[in-house]
Amino acid sequence: MRNWLIVWGVIIVWGITFVNTRALLADFSSFEIMVLRFVLAFATLCAIERVMRPPKYREKVSEWIFAAMGFTGFLAYHFLENCAIYYTNASNVAILTSFAPVATAILARVCTKNRQVSFGLFVGSFIAIGGVALVSLNGERALELRPIGDVMAICSMVSWAFYSILIDIVNGQGVSPLVAVRKALGWSLAMIVPLAVFGATELGSHALDGSFVVNFDMAANARRFANPLNWVNLAMLGILASAACFVLWSVACKALGIVKTSIALYIIPVVGVVFAMIALGERVTLLEVAGGCVILIGMAIAEKRCHDDLVVD
Repeated sequence: MRNWLIVWGVIIVWGITFVNTRALLADFSSFEIMVLRFVLAFATLCAIERVMRPPKYREKVSEWIFAAMGFTGFLAYHFLENCAIYYTNASNVAILTSFAPVATAILARVCTKNRQVSFGLFVGSFIAIGGVALVSLNGERALELRPIGDVMAICSMVSWAFYSILIDIVNGQGVSPLVAVRKALGWSLAMIVPLAVFGATELGSHALDGSFVVNFDMAANARRFANPLNWVNLAMLGILASAACFVLWSVACKALGIVKTSIALYIIPVVGVVFAMIALGERVTLLEVAGGCVILIGMAIAEKRCHDDLVVD
């Protein structure tokens, strides 16, 4: 029960972060938001690690694994998702990235021989994905394919699946989730440096319709960093959604398994819709309610198949 409470807590936080991001986009570019949240998350985990002093892992773990975690789970996943939204519509991104649990299950079967993978799991997953499509499209239009952005969304989804496999590896080697996520964030920040340099150039300022720009103007920075609401939103994204939630997600994956834990990702669009209704006063349509119900049904089937397969094995 405790581990599922952790999972649902993480999902709720991740589901409402779009509101924080939307608010910050008034003063920051998408790339700046990503960098600032990673910096805050890394600093937070360094401070916590210094106080808690987690036990050292016994096995020798290659630093390249942490680098791969930083690339797949932080840099590639967030960067490609942000870019995808520029080249395609948000509905496409939501639907395509919702395949992450399926991709995770396939990779888990291939790479780790995970026994939580079954035909019933895929049936439940595709039902849930259908629910995500109902919530995302909301009856306004049919799914319109846009190759560049859609491929980026798919790559973002696959990156998360690989990150999940890497979580399983470091958990199996006894690495503290706190240490693993801190190291991954450190590597992601190192990889971001060349992108930040590009964003500070004139060419970078025009890339992706300005969403790649890095602004070093003193007056602009003084104004936007003096806004306390911006700090609240950055803290939500960096300290809570990135530092705390990524560590807690790894803890849940260690206890429940990466496939079973990933199933909960389907509910994120529903959380986003509910929070938009509460915080932004947006209306919830009948189709969104129906989509949410379909997601819950699909999740229940997928989760039950995971449980039954484990019991049988």
